[in-house]
Amino acid sequence: MATSESTPNSRFYALVPCAGTGSRAGTNGPKQYERIAGQPMVWHTLAAFAAVRRIARTLVVVAPGDGFFERNPTSAMVVACGGATRAASVVNGLYELTRVGATQQDWVLVHDAARCLITPALIDSLIDACAQDEVGGLLARKLPDTLKREEGGRVAETLHREDKWLAQTPQMFRIGLLMHALERAGNHVTDEASAVEALGQRPLLVPGGTQNFKITYPDDFALAEAVLKGRSR
Repeated sequence: MATSESTPNSRFYALVPCAGTGSRAGTNGPKQYERIAGQPMVWHTLAAFAAVRRIARTLVVVAPGDGFFERNPTSAMVVACGGATRAASVVNGLYELTRVGATQQDWVLVHDAARCLITPALIDSLIDACAQDEVGGLLARKLPDTLKREEGGRVAETLHREDKWLAQTPQMFRIGLLMHALERAGNHVTDEASAVEALGQRPLLVPGGTQNFKITYPDDFALAEAVLKGRSR
């Protein structure tokens, strides 16, 4: 497999799947458009990538019929090619990137729209760690809590946590590798790294941040709002 040393002109793209409904968040519409600290959630996400000069282009994948960006223009490229699953949306987005000039050897950083607390510094740290890597990698955080396995609402087992990490995004891989991995894995993988792992590859774990959590449940909105307001002081 080629490395960035053999392809020094490889570019970095960002791909933000933004086609989900966020059913667990308790919002009236797609959670990525809920306002946090005065702006739609996805605005904070895109602002972080816009501040990273090495990102050649950011592509946002929305659901067909989604008119949010028609009413709220952005400098990112928005394509209504969202699929029924996250994996399908990412694959469709990768094809759109190649259609506008990205190559198989270029890098793509796939990031959840709902991880709106991502910072340019974390994005840069992922690029720095993975740009010379043969596989690529992801931001992640070592599991801080005791981990339990459940059966019927009761603890069935306590698992060792020393080697356990919580996967975050962005997740950064070569476009060609990720296309191949996702097409082989199908639509049921929940992140890009697991598809790459299914090929026998071992993605690099890059320390992320405590604040880089995915807004999933109603309580998460207030926490994200507090963090964003704290950053602006």
